[in-house]
Amino acid sequence: MTNDYLPDVYVQFKERFPDVGRALDVLGASVDGAGPLDERTRRLVKLGIAAGAGTSGAFRSNVRRAMEAGATEEEVLHVVALTISTAGFPAAVAAFSWVDDVLSSAT
Repeated sequence: MTNDYLPDVYVQFKERFPDVGRALDVLGASVDGAGPLDERTRRLVKLGIAAGAGTSGAFRSNVRRAMEAGATEEEVLHVVALTISTAGFPAAVAAFSWVDDVLSSAT
C-alpha cells in the first residue's frame, strides 16, 4: 500500500510511534474483516465517514482505494452528494474538491 494522500503528520506519527502504528494497522485489518462488506463497499462507507468528519487525507486516500477496489467515479460522487443531507453542504463541497484533487492527479 502506498502513502498517497496520507498527511505528513500521520506518517511522522507512525514513524515516531511504530508500535502504535502497527497496532493501528492490526486494528484496521481486524475491523475490515469483522463483517460481510467487500473492499469496494467498505471504502465507499469510509468515504462517507471521512467526508462527515472533514478528514481530507482519509477521504483522498479512500477515494483512491475505493476506485482501486472497483468503485466508479459516479459512485464516489454519489457518496459526495449523500453527504449534503447528513453532514451539510459545506462538507459535501469540500469532499467534491477532494475527489477532484484525486482524479486530476491520476491523469
